[in-house]
Amino acid sequence: MNIIIFVLALLTAFGPLSIDMYLPALPEIARQFSVELSSVQLSLASFLIGLSCGQIFYGPLTDRFGRKKPLYFGLILYGVSSIFCAVSGSVDSLILFRFMQALGSCAGLVISRAIVRDLYRPHEAAKVFSLLMLIMGLAPILAPIFGGFLSESLGWRSIFWVLSAISLVTLIAVHFFLKETHVPDTEGCKTNVLKNYAQIMSDKGFLGHTLSMSLIYGGMFAYITGSPFVFISHYGLTPNQYSWVFGINAFGLIAFSQVNGRLLRKNNPEFILKKVYPFAALAGLLLFLIGFYNGPFWGMCVGLFLFILNMGMIAPNAAASALANQKKFAGSASALMGTIQFIIAAIMSSLVSHFHNGTIRPMSFIIFGCAVLALVIHRLYDFSYDSVKTIKNT
Repeated sequence: MNIIIFVLALLTAFGPLSIDMYLPALPEIARQFSVELSSVQLSLASFLIGLSCGQIFYGPLTDRFGRKKPLYFGLILYGVSSIFCAVSGSVDSLILFRFMQALGSCAGLVISRAIVRDLYRPHEAAKVFSLLMLIMGLAPILAPIFGGFLSESLGWRSIFWVLSAISLVTLIAVHFFLKETHVPDTEGCKTNVLKNYAQIMSDKGFLGHTLSMSLIYGGMFAYITGSPFVFISHYGLTPNQYSWVFGINAFGLIAFSQVNGRLLRKNNPEFILKKVYPFAALAGLLLFLIGFYNGPFWGMCVGLFLFILNMGMIAPNAAASALANQKKFAGSASALMGTIQFIIAAIMSSLVSHFHNGTIRPMSFIIFGCAVLALVIHRLYDFSYDSVKTIKNT
């Protein structure tokens, strides 16, 4: 892994680290502020809202001013907001500063994808995204462990001091090791931002790949939302046993993201996607049957593992393919992709909560619906010619 990919990995990790590292500290935060746990959980909700909304603004900025200037702004905003989180005197201020922290972390998510598009052709970009998926997969495993250690040994505030320090290290790395990959568009300010987004949406490759991938993300968030009830309340696992199930599924995602990198040596991203989406739909069908018949624990584990490992192949290939034709508006396209992902993910997560009825069906049925819709949307778009043409000529 060269230094550029390492820096991109750091930028990609801000979102997962910010979400997963402080989860073990939520009860302690509630005790110190003398509030209900549900009040502290709003700080997670505010972060996700900021993550969803903030990305759409970084796209035009990074296309207009280049990649590094907006990235500097985002990293500084993230670091300062993390410090304010660390010294928060109430849960309300923590909720506010978590929202601001999310606005800063958006820069890394959006601009790292745009830089990959700037530097690599689609086939190579898919390999790079596979490496970045390694970081995304490790975060749910390692971040809670590290966060729990910090919380127990130094208190929950130390988590945000560490996050601020990480942003400072990343800022230094960006300055010294990451070159500017996009010439600022001096005419960009004269163009209507909404027209730019409309032009991006008119690209069937972007729209089809983004929607189908986002639906798989929606299924993932349905799993994240519903799995604590399914495994702890329904199947009777302890929280520690549940963390092992969660970790095994994350390992599957990591493993197949690296398998994807090997497959890309001989296959283009679209070829792999055509094979993987039906497999994800079959995994969704298994989960539907498990939910419908109130199936056994092992069946649920197998179904979820088979569904989640597909993310390791779908995410890098679909992202590379979606951005393949967006050379001029790569930053805006990356931002729009992220916004669509998190909007659909938030909808599916909310549906799991809304239809909660004390059974495993809401989570299972919604994952099945997401997988089938992703397959249908992917099949509605004929990517074969465009993909091959782009890979050869881009």
